[in-house]
Amino acid sequence: MLASGTAYIIAHDSEKKLDYIDYSMEVLKVENATTLPKPPEFQTIYISGGKKNKLNKIDVVGFFSQKGKLEKGDLGLIEVKDFISFAAVKFNKVKDLLHNIKDEKMKGKKFKIEVARKVIKKEED
Repeated sequence: MLASGTAYIIAHDSEKKLDYIDYSMEVLKVENATTLPKPPEFQTIYISGGKKNKLNKIDVVGFFSQKGKLEKGDLGLIEVKDFISFAAVKFNKVKDLLHNIKDEKMKGKKFKIEVARKVIKKEED
């Protein structure tokens, strides 16, 4: 809290202005940038089951490999929480994966499996 230094805010003109930021400060333009960052290699998949549903990482890997027809390099980080799980799948494999597992059961139970979406909490006016 008492440290000193420089802080940078990366914001686009179309973003909502925040009341705690002084927008009259110096602006560093980056419009001369020649390259954009690479798009993400993986997409996050949501699974409606977790540890409390007796799911673990091995179950997800096995299910996605056998029923989803994914190969070893197509899967990234897998996180299993208490009631939900997330798995990183290569972007170009997601559509086929979801099609292949559409009516399949994992460990004898049907789970909702879909592309994870960002939840945005709306400000109350």
